[in-house]
Amino acid sequence: MYALFIVLNDVSKLDDVLERFVKVGVTGATVLDSQGMGGAMMHGSNKSLPLFGSLRTLMDSARPYNKTIFTVLDSEEMVEKTVEAVRDVCEGQDPVGLGFMFSMPIGKVYGMCKSR
Repeated sequence: MYALFIVLNDVSKLDDVLERFVKVGVTGATVLDSQGMGGAMMHGSNKSLPLFGSLRTLMDSARPYNKTIFTVLDSEEMVEKTVEAVRDVCEGQDPVGLGFMFSMPIGKVYGMCKSR
């Protein structure tokens, strides 16, 4: 089993990503509101943190929030199908700042209750 994590900076693509999940057979995912470190630094209460001028200019136009999606998948093949589905949604867009994905192997998955 594998966990696939997607940090989606372009939140307008969320519905399209989830629709593609269903089409490739992903049966469940969790979507969290999230914020990257740069966004937190620029839009947080401590605006006196030092940033290089060009980085500050870039961050001023950045979205302060994003979505983190994660799902547990049965096989590496399913991970690859899901990654390709997400890439299809983002095809033709400038990849800079769009987000990123990573997967991790899972040792075990447990239900919340003991079996009867």
